Amino acid sequence: MNRIAPLAVACLFALAGCHKASDTDQADLSRAAAAASAHAAVPATAASSGAVPAPATPQTSLDHVTLDGKPVTVDGMSLQRYVFQPSPQPQVTVVLSKGDWSKEGSLRVDMQNAMSWPVTLTVDIDGVKEGEHLRATLGIPAGPPQTLVIPLHATSPRAMGMQAGPPMPYVSGGKRLFVATTVEGSLDLAHVKSVRLGMPSPNAAQTLLFGKLDTSRGDHDLRDAYTGIVDAWGQYTRGQWPGKVDSDDALRGVRPKSKLKSKPGAPAPAATPATASAHKGFDRYGGRTDLPAFKASGWFRTEKRDGRWQLVTPEGHAFFSLGVNVVDDDGGRTYIDGREFMFKDLPRDSGRWAPFYGTTGKSTGGQQASAGIAYHQGKWFDYYSANLFLADGRHWRQAWRTRTIERLDHWGFNTLGNWSDDALSQMHRMAYTRSVNIAGTFGNVSSGYDYWGRMPDPFDPRFAQAADAAAAQAAKEVRDDPWMLGYFADNELAWAGQGPQGRWGLAQGTLRGEARSPAKQAFIAALKKKYGTPAKLAAAWGIALDSWDALNATNFAAPTPEDAHPAIADDYSAWLRTYADQYFRTVAQAIHKHDPHHLFLGGRFAVHTPEAVASCAQFCDVVSFNGYADVPEHAFDAAAFAKLDKPALISEFHFGSDDRGPFGKGIVPTWNEQQRGEAYAHYVADAVANPVIVGVHWFQYVDQPVTGRLIDGENAHIGLVAITDRPFTHFIDAVREANRKTGY
Repeated sequence: MNRIAPLAVACLFALAGCHKASDTDQADLSRAAAAASAHAAVPATAASSGAVPAPATPQTSLDHVTLDGKPVTVDGMSLQRYVFQPSPQPQVTVVLSKGDWSKEGSLRVDMQNAMSWPVTLTVDIDGVKEGEHLRATLGIPAGPPQTLVIPLHATSPRAMGMQAGPPMPYVSGGKRLFVATTVEGSLDLAHVKSVRLGMPSPNAAQTLLFGKLDTSRGDHDLRDAYTGIVDAWGQYTRGQWPGKVDSDDALRGVRPKSKLKSKPGAPAPAATPATASAHKGFDRYGGRTDLPAFKASGWFRTEKRDGRWQLVTPEGHAFFSLGVNVVDDDGGRTYIDGREFMFKDLPRDSGRWAPFYGTTGKSTGGQQASAGIAYHQGKWFDYYSANLFLADGRHWRQAWRTRTIERLDHWGFNTLGNWSDDALSQMHRMAYTRSVNIAGTFGNVSSGYDYWGRMPDPFDPRFAQAADAAAAQAAKEVRDDPWMLGYFADNELAWAGQGPQGRWGLAQGTLRGEARSPAKQAFIAALKKKYGTPAKLAAAWGIALDSWDALNATNFAAPTPEDAHPAIADDYSAWLRTYADQYFRTVAQAIHKHDPHHLFLGGRFAVHTPEAVASCAQFCDVVSFNGYADVPEHAFDAAAFAKLDKPALISEFHFGSDDRGPFGKGIVPTWNEQQRGEAYAHYVADAVANPVIVGVHWFQYVDQPVTGRLIDGENAHIGLVAITDRPFTHFIDAVREANRKTGY
């Protein structure tokens, strides 16, 4: 039975603290028990589209929530225990007496989580008019009392230029504040009806303590949550962890002496065969000499032996690619224009620090990756490079290259992954890859989830020209280098849309395009060839189609596949394969034209369809997946892929946590640094045991900036080293041991 116990409560305390007092609605939830015995029960008024009579004082009702005991005082806060009972949505509702919050900036609620574990709390602020509503969903940690601060407008970390907001609560002026950095919805602040504090479907009774509820003016609460969060070395100021530096001397630390000798400022030295072949039991490229040899071709290649796919080194030995992406010195760039308040002790943009500043214009292209990201243009500062300069002096880049290549070798890696420093590759200490980035004025098609932009139209003649130019540029310096493993083409293209019907997104997007779209005309031509007349297509698809010209309409209502008309799915599937064949065939021809020696490593699938994967397997030497999951087999259908009889490479994977460095946890989060290491070991062991997987490449070498990288505001702790270039020792120990156990 749905139990509601209305309680009238009055404001018994004036506003306190650093925020400005307000004469708007105030309530003291710690006095609800006393108020219950002094006032008659008055049920809460239901939402309506018009104005409602305001009660004389704020009223509180409890829905599947009970009071427990008398008010208590904890750390100066008067709090009452509320027990949220198991039910779909137990909640405490405060119906406001005034409801005019037009001059207010934040809602504040004193509270404490009485449980020994984090509890999810929803805060809903309802308007008088139907549909007007703000919501914040908060993970309240166990611990001392704190004040919840809910901005009275929609916001998110993206509005501050980053993807993950700072951890909460934090201490300001001796008080613990939990600021909701994500609030959704919209609300007319002149007509606010109620505040609801709820809990989504608890399985057992959960106890929270609540006290004073009031508001504060201005938007300073939200700004304060982001103020001064980055220190002079690019680290998060409010956290502490092993290896965090607190001085320039600590940053410099003790640098290991390099085994490679070079003159200061000289180009990166190329390793001699003796230098590169430093590990007993391996050839100079990292191939195992203790296993039966393959035919030596002088280049990296693939071969299947005894049911297992294998990369083969130029000298003819088995090789499993253990790589790292983005091994470069420019990963610490973050925008500062307009949000200088976030950074403490920024150096002047002149003199010796000038090389570490730069300016980037506003990005274009309609990428969903950067949707809603503010502060995404203008002046930036590169903390990582600046730290390297501060630690190593004027020849910092050469010192970094020597130190980094030796670190990777010592940690058990044998490949430089995508977007890595070209000079590192030319040291010839380990295999490396190159990216064929195809850009131009060719047409494009939307699949409905254009995270990095719309799909290139491979039927546009200008695409083939662009692919040829990109392949020529990529091969220019490396086509005759045996250390080069192979080429990737593009990255994470939008082969599919979202949701259960996302597989068909590219087919539907093709038909929705303009008549001038080469891809659309190719699809229409295929349908004409199969059906002959519009009437036959209409019958097969269950649609009205008077003429072939009707398909030319922009935003044509492409039907969604359904059981009653299986021809829709059949035709879409055939088109998806045709589209993928045109793309991969064109790119493969361009690569092999300019470089007949090296492998085509595929397109680094993030989203994919069976048709795209099968096409890639036909035209590429290796099919690459950006496999963000607990194990590789959960990132792609390994059983179905095995039937294609081609090797797979995991071109990206990572595990993040928020107990070191920046506060984003990445795509696959773990609880802490120890679990990061355990997850890495499990993933790599699973990959090397899979007979179709020939390598895994970690993303990425350096932690992302606290306030977000330039391209899309990503700010996760996913690196092997910190923004200060200090390795995460415990994680590295686990990585090195896991790599050793692979046998490579």
